Amino acid sequence: MQGKPTKQLAEELNLDYSWLLKRRHQIQAQAHAALPRDTPLPDPVTEADEMYQNAGEKGEKHGDPADPPRRRANQRRGLGTWDTDRVPILGIVGRTTQVRLTVCENAQPATVQPSVERDTLATTHLNTDESPAYGRIGTTGRAHATVCHSRHEWARDNDGDGRREVHCNTMEGIWTGLRNFLRYLRGVHKKYLAHYVTIFEWAYNLQEVTLDYLRRLLGCFTPKPI
Repeated sequence: MQGKPTKQLAEELNLDYSWLLKRRHQIQAQAHAALPRDTPLPDPVTEADEMYQNAGEKGEKHGDPADPPRRRANQRRGLGTWDTDRVPILGIVGRTTQVRLTVCENAQPATVQPSVERDTLATTHLNTDESPAYGRIGTTGRAHATVCHSRHEWARDNDGDGRREVHCNTMEGIWTGLRNFLRYLRGVHKKYLAHYVTIFEWAYNLQEVTLDYLRRLLGCFTPKPI
């Protein structure tokens, strides 16, 4: 569950790099398929935010070796997309439970809203920033409050009780952890980004490795009693 480069792991374990990378991708795909997405987060208050991760086509040849895709992605204006190699990751977190992370092709409302509806209760109170990605959330019946980061507003007291309950700070803190996790990998091919993000999500939600998690990770099943 550590964010170590495959090359480093191969050297430590004295294994062939290509074989280990393939195996790693297989295990992470298994973990991705086992993500709990059947039920929404139970929290009455949730936060949603998006992060943009530079992820090109690592390992594949491209036109100009002196101008790698991740550098080009940093120079492009506007919100990132899958096609521009600044891939959006949607994060939804409960104030008392878990986080759900989804790699998206873009951060348009038509892309973001289905994930919000899947991962939150219809009665939740959703806190976001002023991004237009969440502009239609109110039509789902969910209470929706925003903070305006462009005006340097990070938390707000809406009900006058002296507690600034409207914020996205929980999700912002998780982004710091995810960036640090991905940084050690020294670049990820975007077609595998969701699988690496999956490992981070499992690690955050579980806090420790469990036998059930290992079964899901390795595709194992509990044997039938004799």
